[in-house]
Amino acid sequence: MNYLSTRGGADRPDFEQALLTGLAVDGGLLVPETWPIFPPGFLEGLAGRPYADAAVDIMLPFLGDCIDRESFAALAQDAYARFDHAAVTPLVQLDQRLWLLELFHGPTLAFKDVALQLLGRLFDHVLAKRGKRITVVGATSGDTGSAAIEACRDREAVDIFILYPAGRTSDVQRRQMTTVQSPNAHAIAIEGNFDDCQALVKAMFGDAQYRDDLKLAAVNSINWARIMAQIVYYVVAAVALGAPGRKVAFAVPTGNFGNIYAAYAAKRMGLPIERLIVGTNSNDILARFFATAEMRKTDVVPTFSPSMDIQVSSNFERLLFELEGRDGRAVAERMASFQQTGVHGIPDESFAQLLKLFCASAVDDDATRAEIRDTYRRTGTVLDPHSAVGVRAARRSDIAREVPIVALACAHPAKFPEVVTEATGIHPALPSHLADLFERPERLVTLPNDLATVQAYIRSNARIAR
Repeated sequence: MNYLSTRGGADRPDFEQALLTGLAVDGGLLVPETWPIFPPGFLEGLAGRPYADAAVDIMLPFLGDCIDRESFAALAQDAYARFDHAAVTPLVQLDQRLWLLELFHGPTLAFKDVALQLLGRLFDHVLAKRGKRITVVGATSGDTGSAAIEACRDREAVDIFILYPAGRTSDVQRRQMTTVQSPNAHAIAIEGNFDDCQALVKAMFGDAQYRDDLKLAAVNSINWARIMAQIVYYVVAAVALGAPGRKVAFAVPTGNFGNIYAAYAAKRMGLPIERLIVGTNSNDILARFFATAEMRKTDVVPTFSPSMDIQVSSNFERLLFELEGRDGRAVAERMASFQQTGVHGIPDESFAQLLKLFCASAVDDDATRAEIRDTYRRTGTVLDPHSAVGVRAARRSDIAREVPIVALACAHPAKFPEVVTEATGIHPALPSHLADLFERPERLVTLPNDLATVQAYIRSNARIAR
């Protein structure tokens, strides 16, 4: 298996190269050269199997010849042994047709753990084989940073630097990044919003000399391995609900489009998905796009669901690549225009095809709080604000009643106690392994939204540059 750039570059990296670089040389995102297709009987054969076992079979085609099955199985078993639920990503029924897919049972209480616990182990495996070091640089709107730091902390061949928007994460999210005392982990508060952080990371990867000097690697969902690992829980959930004999819909709270793009990838592989419901908060660029066929960037506004406070959805470029018939040059032109103008659209024919699979709904803070309250009153289930966005978007959909809808619960409610307490009257407690989080000392640096300053800081602190 080799990978292509969404912007048409000539390089065709294998899985190991895609893992370690994250971003294509030409600035595009990497996608599989061809989509592996589930063979007859494959989905039926996953029913009832342990999550890690199913994960190996689902992901193995993306590895090519880079990692043998036995080694990969050991990595997957080790990664998912850290989750506090035997099912890893359990399903909880909310009503007759609505299900909740709990993705927050990993060490940092967010769905990012499902991919990043595996990613950290993949880095170790590949770097040990190559005798190399890397410098991981990532941007986070809240949850990716803590999950990435947890996955990469104390690893001898990795230094990790996470940029997050100062003052725009929850206290729990921030402290999960800043209280890690591992010398290879660095939390950087940027005086700006998430889109600023993401732009800084992309600029660093776009600086060929800097990228090569520090051997930069990505942990954001721009890294294909993240998407690959997220495909698994869609497949496992759909099979549990009767796939392939029964179609399923998914409602996904999303900002950067990576999580729901993984569902699209599962669909391309043969998973019988009826619809994909995009849930956004007031930063509704995706909801507006699916209503108008025009992507128009506006200012980021703070909300109850900070991990979705995004106006530039990076992973949408991967979907655009498919809509453009895998024409990298056309994608590069569109992305360049979007960067200059903040606007781009797609042809009517492509948009009509898109709406056969996708729909979208914007859920503001009032509706988010109401959904947390209503779901608790009806079911006793406590939602975090991101999960509430997905559930409310699912409830608004007009999908046929016989199709079950799976809403993704992306974070533990204890990560956002203020809004949960306000909505339900109960204060969600952190699990025991994080009970002393607010007593731990913080370690961070605050930097301006300036590329040269951030690059200089990382260069001076990355062991590979010494």
